[in-house]
Amino acid sequence: MIQNRRLYFLISILLFSIQPVSAQFFTSKSYPQNYFTWPVKATIAIVANFGELRPNHYHMGLDCRTDQKVNMPVVAAADGYIAKVKIEPFGFGRCIYINHPNGLTTVYAHLNNFNDALEKYVTEQQYLLKKWAVFLNIPAGMFPVKKGEFIAFSGTTGGSQGPHTHFEIRDTKTDKVLNALLFGMPIKDNIPPDVLRVAVYDRYKSTYEQTPKIFLVKKINNVYTIAGGKMVLPSNKVSFAITSFDRYSGSTNHNGIFQAVIYTDDKPVCGFQLDSISYDETRYVNANIDYKTKANGGPYLQHVSRLPGYINSVYQSDGSDGVITLNDKEPHQIKIEVTDANKNTSVLQFSVVAPEKNLEYAANKSNTFFAPGEVNVFENEQVRFYLPENALYDSFNFIYKEIPTLGLNKIYQLHHPSVPLQTYFDIQIKGYFDLADTGKIVMERSYGAKKDYAKAQYQPGGWTNLNNLVNFQSIKNTGNNVLQSWYKASFREFGNFQLMVDKTPPEIRPIGFYDGINASKLSRIVFAVTDNTEEIQKFTALLDGNWLRFSNDKAKNFIYNFDEHCTPGPHELKIIAEDQVGNIAEKIYHFTR
Repeated sequence: MIQNRRLYFLISILLFSIQPVSAQFFTSKSYPQNYFTWPVKATIAIVANFGELRPNHYHMGLDCRTDQKVNMPVVAAADGYIAKVKIEPFGFGRCIYINHPNGLTTVYAHLNNFNDALEKYVTEQQYLLKKWAVFLNIPAGMFPVKKGEFIAFSGTTGGSQGPHTHFEIRDTKTDKVLNALLFGMPIKDNIPPDVLRVAVYDRYKSTYEQTPKIFLVKKINNVYTIAGGKMVLPSNKVSFAITSFDRYSGSTNHNGIFQAVIYTDDKPVCGFQLDSISYDETRYVNANIDYKTKANGGPYLQHVSRLPGYINSVYQSDGSDGVITLNDKEPHQIKIEVTDANKNTSVLQFSVVAPEKNLEYAANKSNTFFAPGEVNVFENEQVRFYLPENALYDSFNFIYKEIPTLGLNKIYQLHHPSVPLQTYFDIQIKGYFDLADTGKIVMERSYGAKKDYAKAQYQPGGWTNLNNLVNFQSIKNTGNNVLQSWYKASFREFGNFQLMVDKTPPEIRPIGFYDGINASKLSRIVFAVTDNTEEIQKFTALLDGNWLRFSNDKAKNFIYNFDEHCTPGPHELKIIAEDQVGNIAEKIYHFTR
């Protein structure tokens, strides 16, 4: 028995010694295999995987095919109980969370109707709360489920662009989302990732203040390389990024890669692995990619190094964070291993040499140089804000401009959106408005054709009567009630900012419905509700004075499907819509059912 144990120990040591060197960075996963069944009664296939790159987030699960149909049966992936239900206009749409006895939770999103018992319970809760969009915590044991039991029909609700079921596996305690393909899911994959290009960055500069040099790669004898196999570096201090995607057997979809590790002269330097990411962390995708290149219409480039502001990151390194410094003029070998969740691996390899002259210069710092890990402050007589310590991923020189307008309130350019932000930040702008309008002020953020709005909060104690200003005569025609004060709003992107008054109520427009209609042949009532600042803060429908449930999938139209809450006979329907500064529109319709 002792001899067997010793033999097992020696075999274990031998196996460990021949593991890929990248195992020094990333411990192997020990997730339960084949514990979960496939969650949809349809062809077993996916259209997106965990870690796929998306705007401002990683894709956090598997998008399971539903044969391009809706209302395919969705089943519980394992024994457990339904713990939560979420209904929202974007995001998951209609969604179920199931807790399992092994400490994991599965999530099923973009659903249509739930099973009858759950659908009845959710409807009752919506009427009790007088809310369509809900996030319900359901008592444990109220809805137990068995593995393979029907829980809902598939759909395309929420942020879905087409029929499919979004499926996740989470750690119940931490709510971290885990890579479902590491649980033995029946997705056949023997194809290694494809590598398209490699980019090099001069790390004496900010990654946001340079254009990387990009090299296309080609595959020779199963190894990717650049033309000529040799790269002259822009400086002796560099980092690299790659464009790569994964494919599955029988599919041409471009999915996300699982892991990438860079080596210098066969020594592992840095790498990232996409597993165990929470929704609080998913925006850090903007630090995993070259955000500026993508924002300007270029390809996705994934940094194989860690940017300095990416905290608690998906990266592991030897202490260099993947920034490679060459102290001689000799050629050195660079190797990047790219791996999928099934351990299929591709290798990109080439040699590099430092330039003839080392460009060891200090960063070009202006008076408004912003750096990650610091509280960065900007203020003048018209604009002020600060960025929290965790707002930035890399340093840059902040750009500020004032753009005159025909009115009193200028447009202020606060840098540009090609520098991403992790957190929201408060902006205060000094505005000139009539005292009666203080509750109707919005702040507009624009860049190109895109516009965002947020209610601007009046900051008490800042009023200055314009009669006291030297230049008041030039603006006297605006009226003696025009006063000056600070207004504050929160945003998560740079751009052009301006204060404005919003006194326009939302517009309520019925579709195929009108006052006095005989609705006996209708199956539903539809309203389009729009606002000049885009945000509908609150929508209320009252049928004969009682709250009536209208859905609002994808925040487009508000829809009521006739049910037992609208009995035969005459009715009065009141629709109330309110925007974010409290402008209210009301309409009353009479109809017969």
